[in-house]
Amino acid sequence: MDLRKLKTLIDLVSDSNVTELEITEAEGKVRIVKGAVASGAPVLTQQVMVPAAPQAASSPSAPPTPTQIADAAAVTAAAVAAEEAAAGHTVKSPMVGTFYRSSSPGAAAFVQVGDTVKEGDTLCIIEAMKILNEIESDKSGTVKQVLCENGQAVEYGQALYIIE
Repeated sequence: MDLRKLKTLIDLVSDSNVTELEITEAEGKVRIVKGAVASGAPVLTQQVMVPAAPQAASSPSAPPTPTQIADAAAVTAAAVAAEEAAAGHTVKSPMVGTFYRSSSPGAAAFVQVGDTVKEGDTLCIIEAMKILNEIESDKSGTVKQVLCENGQAVEYGQALYIIE
C-alpha cells in the first residue's frame, strides 16, 4: 500500500467518528487506531505484509520488524505534520476522480498561483464517472500552491490547493 493511500486513510479516520480501521489487501494488512497518542492523531499500529503468491525460486519475504513498522508510522506522521504545517487553508478533493485545472485542454487554468479567489469561485474540475464536477473555493484568499498536476488521478480528501 503506498504512502498516499495510507495518508488518505489516516485523514479519513482522523476526520470521522471511527476509532479503529483495519484494511486487508493483497499486498498486506494495515490497522489504524485513533487516540493511541496523546495528540489524538491516528497512528499506524500494525502492518503485516502477506505475499500474494508462493515463490519457489526466491527466498520468502519476512514480515516487517517492529522497528520497520515504527519507521513507517514515523514517516506517515511526518507527512501529515508537513501538510498541516503548510501555511494557509487546504482545499481538499471531495471525491475520487481526475483533476483538471481548466474547462478544456486548450483553455486557461481557472486559477494560478498568486491569484486572489473569493469563496465560491471555481478552482478546478474533477471528472468522476464521466461527470465534470466544478470544485469551488471554500475560503477567500490568495492561491499559494497548486498541489496536483493537470490530468492527475486524485483521491477523496487529497489536498488540491493551499489558499492563504
